[in-house]
Amino acid sequence: MGIHVDDETRERVRAAFAEVERADFLPDEVRHLADADRPVMIGWDATNSQPSTVARMLELLAVRPGDRVLDVGSGSGWTTALLAHLAGPDGTVIGVERVPELVEFGRGRLSTADIDARIEQATTGMLGLPASAPFDRILVSADFGRVPDALIDQLADGGRMVAPVSGAMTVTDARDGRVRRRHDAGLYSFVPLRED
Repeated sequence: MGIHVDDETRERVRAAFAEVERADFLPDEVRHLADADRPVMIGWDATNSQPSTVARMLELLAVRPGDRVLDVGSGSGWTTALLAHLAGPDGTVIGVERVPELVEFGRGRLSTADIDARIEQATTGMLGLPASAPFDRILVSADFGRVPDALIDQLADGGRMVAPVSGAMTVTDARDGRVRRRHDAGLYSFVPLRED
């Protein structure tokens, strides 16, 4: 059985999807696949994740207006844009991506769409953006194979991270120095999270 998500959160995620067009964050040669509920290759061994999977991750993440959000593995910038819609004008959304060409692509797409978020180049051997922490929410769009403790350390008190871990969608909540992990129903396939 899956983790319960309230109706208001589901509706906010639906509204974000209606506002942020996936096609605007795909390379021209694969834009025709934007409406397909499947991952789309965007180059450099990266994918733009399946919309139904992204929607579920965002429901589980439950971003609130004004949240500080980190998007790990921002790829083409689509999830970063969705998170910016959810966090609203008082929020801060930072994507981090290891592929320089995707950093530039995502930045360009965010700028064209006039979305107030930014994408940073990942630092070799470092997960996330510890210098910009803490974050209220962290979304991870690659599978680390184990819980990425270095990212949990970047959560604010009361913060939440959603990440695939060995195929299981894992929700990690940090509160009062304690960490609670739960797994959603189903198995998911993501590209591996790399630190190099």
